[in-house]
Amino acid sequence: MSTEDQGHRANTVPDATSTDDTTRFLRTAHPVDVAAWIGHLSTVEALAQLQALEPTRSAAVFSAIEPSRQVALADAMSEDELARIGAGMDADDRVDLFNLLPPTRQQRLIRDISDADQAALHRLAVHGEHAAGALMTSDFATLDADMTATQALTALRDQAAAAETIYRSYVLDADGRLVGAVRLHALVMAEDASTVRDIMEHHPIAVTSETRREEVAHLIARYDLLAIPVVDAHGALVGIVTHDDATDAMQAEMTEDFQKISTVLPFSQNMREASIRVLYSKRIVWLALLVFGNLFSGAGIAYFEETILAYVSLVFFLPLLIDSSGNAGAQSATLMVRAMATGDVVLKDWRDLIVRELSIAAALGATMALVVVPLGIWRGGSDVAFVVGLTMFFVVIIGSLVGMSLPFLLSRLKLDPATASGPLVTTISDGVGVLIYFSIATLVLTL
Repeated sequence: MSTEDQGHRANTVPDATSTDDTTRFLRTAHPVDVAAWIGHLSTVEALAQLQALEPTRSAAVFSAIEPSRQVALADAMSEDELARIGAGMDADDRVDLFNLLPPTRQQRLIRDISDADQAALHRLAVHGEHAAGALMTSDFATLDADMTATQALTALRDQAAAAETIYRSYVLDADGRLVGAVRLHALVMAEDASTVRDIMEHHPIAVTSETRREEVAHLIARYDLLAIPVVDAHGALVGIVTHDDATDAMQAEMTEDFQKISTVLPFSQNMREASIRVLYSKRIVWLALLVFGNLFSGAGIAYFEETILAYVSLVFFLPLLIDSSGNAGAQSATLMVRAMATGDVVLKDWRDLIVRELSIAAALGATMALVVVPLGIWRGGSDVAFVVGLTMFFVVIIGSLVGMSLPFLLSRLKLDPATASGPLVTTISDGVGVLIYFSIATLVLTL
């Protein structure tokens, strides 16, 4: 470890045996690092460390703690401590915690904030967790279009303490409708007598409170925005979503997609904190359902029992063939789910993509067939080699088409396409592969 790394680590992880190290760490380290360290302490110890911090820093650290741990700490706090934390949190972080707490604790959390902030919190709290409204904050800076650049900078200076960001401010008309946005850099560089109207961006990119969070993150990334405004049906500005909150939401969305790809029901806790009961309940549902899917493969094998008994060497190639079909399907499904998530592919592209996927799958199947034919000759002779090669060609094609098509089908049914990947595609491809394999074998070998 380099001297620089050692210095950084000393500033982020205190020596448990040194009170001075701990005090210095709590005072100087980034709130995220303090929150990560506190996350490994017991509730009593974590609460004691939070109480030792001054109010603003305590709220910043608390906001960076895992949500499930926030709830546990909030439950252990006194009314005054919880109110102090709530008053110091940013509006969007406060509403996230508010939605996790029981009603009695909710009122204590917002006890010391203004009536206007309480009203704003209740407006934010009604939105679903996957919508822009759940990500937005009401702490934004606004300007008047007729202000001069000098007046605008003065106004931002007055609003800076309460605003989530002032690097991008929003211009409203007399009715509160969004008419423009202006960057701080543009204000600083403008002539003193220039008006905000002269330098603002007219008709800025905006979303509604019901826009899905992945679309919000996509727009922020596409247009390289620090924040994106959220408007109501009348065009009035009701909040903003900052890039850091959009990034966190996108990470949560990706985690949820990975869980679905693995046929695990989504859960919000991290793996370290999730209980055995939660992990069991989220995994058992799909595992049990897939058992019945695999019965289809078993029924197919039983149906062709006479062929199998007559040509036992066919069994050697069964795992190889059905695994190849499942693997090809999982590849196609994963690529398609990701393309749909990023917006590269939409439902109307299915017809064009199915033709291209058929060409690719045929090439893959032919290549795989050439690989397994020599094995077929070695284990069972030329007839078995022909059966295995022909089966490989068709099962790779079928698996790829199933994997590509399922995400589109689920999207058409208003279901999450991520569910199509992994074990689900493999189970379907396995069953179809068994039928194709033994049907070809029965047809060819009994002639």
